[in-house]
Formats: sequence, C-alpha cells, structure tokens
Amino acid sequence: MKTLKLLSLFSILFLTACSSVSVNADYDKRANFSNYKSFAYLKSGIDKAEISDLDKKRILYALDDVMATKGFSKSENADILISFFTKERERVDYYNNFGMSWGWNPWWGFNYSRPVTTTEGTLIIDIIDAKTKELVWQGKGSGYLTDDVDKKEERVKEFVTKILEKYPPQSKK
Repeated sequence: MKTLKLLSLFSILFLTACSSVSVNADYDKRANFSNYKSFAYLKSGIDKAEISDLDKKRILYALDDVMATKGFSKSENADILISFFTKERERVDYYNNFGMSWGWNPWWGFNYSRPVTTTEGTLIIDIIDAKTKELVWQGKGSGYLTDDVDKKEERVKEFVTKILEKYPPQSKK
C-alpha cells in the first residue's frame, strides 16, 4: 500500500514537472516596441519549420489569439513580421528505486532503474521589424510534447502564451 501511494505521488509530480514550459527571450534594446501595433506572418520563414501543416496551423491560430489579446491587429501593411521554427529531441530520464521491493516482480530484493522516454520540443518565435527587416525580438520555449491529438492544441497554446508573456519587453526604469 505504501509503495502504491509513493508511485501515485511520483506520477503526479512527474506529470506536473512535464507540463511546464521553460521560456526565455532576447531583444534589441534600441527597438521602439511602442511603435508596433500590427503584425503579419513571414511565410518564407514559417514554410521552413519541419513540422506538419496541421501543427503549423495550430501555432498560427495560437499566435493570432495571443497577439489579439495583446492589442495587435493582423494587417497586410504590418509593423512587425512573425516567423517561427521548431526543434525536437527525445529525452530519456532514468528513475531509480533505492530500496527493497516486496512482492512478486522481476526486481524483488534489488535496486533498479527504469528509463522513461519523452519527446521534448522547442518553439522559437522571431519578431522582425517590417520596415528594416531586422530581428527585434526572439522568444524560445521548451517543454514536453504530446502525441494525443485532443491535447495538442492546448499544449501549443500553452507554449505560445508562455513565450509571448515576455513580449513586448517592459522598459526597465
């Protein structure tokens, strides 16, 4: 019973840890972000992202929603251009059982470790000044990915929302 409770607690902690998105951003300190009110997508950059067209649409829909909540409007004559690219890698973690195992299982009486494989993805969002064609802001988010179709849209929205929390950068006084 004690082992079952510990396993349940471990599972909850593992899932909670996996659900987070690690984010950081960088920007041009000379850019005047208050001048930017509208956006469009840089199709040539987005076409290079090595993900399915369905996942690209999920990211674009999430970008539309988040930028609208920040007061930006989509425009043919935009102030900024948005592009993104992605990276993916398999992550293997080993979880150890340090203690005696009781009951009938292959590891009875021994310490053992078991590998857990997850897919970790990185989404990088570039914001480019439409007039100068220079990169003015870049945000990066990393976290686990899901193959569950019903959860993909929610997970993509979480990535985009967390990354764009840092846009536009707040001036430091």
